[in-house]
Amino acid sequence: MMYLIIAACVLVFLYTLSLGSPDAMERVIWDYGIVPAAFTGHAAVRGAPPYLHLVTNLFLHGGWVHLLGNMLFLWIFGDNVEDAMGHGRFLVFYLLCGVAGNVGHIVANPLSTEPTIGASGAIAGVLGAYLVLYPRARVLCLVPLWIFLQFLWVPAVLFLPLWIGFQVISGLASLGVEQSGGVAWWAHIGGFFTGAVLVRAFTAGRGR
Repeated sequence: MMYLIIAACVLVFLYTLSLGSPDAMERVIWDYGIVPAAFTGHAAVRGAPPYLHLVTNLFLHGGWVHLLGNMLFLWIFGDNVEDAMGHGRFLVFYLLCGVAGNVGHIVANPLSTEPTIGASGAIAGVLGAYLVLYPRARVLCLVPLWIFLQFLWVPAVLFLPLWIGFQVISGLASLGVEQSGGVAWWAHIGGFFTGAVLVRAFTAGRGR
């Protein structure tokens, strides 16, 4: 299921590139992305029905770096979480975390009229689940040491709390600041903690 999600995100991204015109690509983002003000009644809803935007934005990305960064995190952490849950449960879990992340972004930025896209909230939920299931697993990281770059194996119990801690600090700093694109910190935060809370329910009854 993880590979199907990655394939879907890549295909949707290639489709948006095939539109050629920047205006056409922008219309797709507005019609299927999350615009918080549209959910809080401060702006009109465009494109798909509002509730569908909570899911459709998870398959849209704004550029190659955005897409490849998200897909790398999903590829690293997703397979083990899917193994623990099973294929069908993993898909439901992934979408729920994505929706929760979008809701977190909307609540934190109720007046924002900027469309938000990307699978980050759903993938953050996978990271939260991974921390609960495999805290002693090690993650290979590229770490800057002075002027050098070094590959280091970092325990998930260290890497993932540092990651979510950075998201929380950045999210708190963004409160009250008018959003003009950039990173949807509260989508990451909402997705991560939703994943950490729901993971036990989605792995119940399955062997390790």
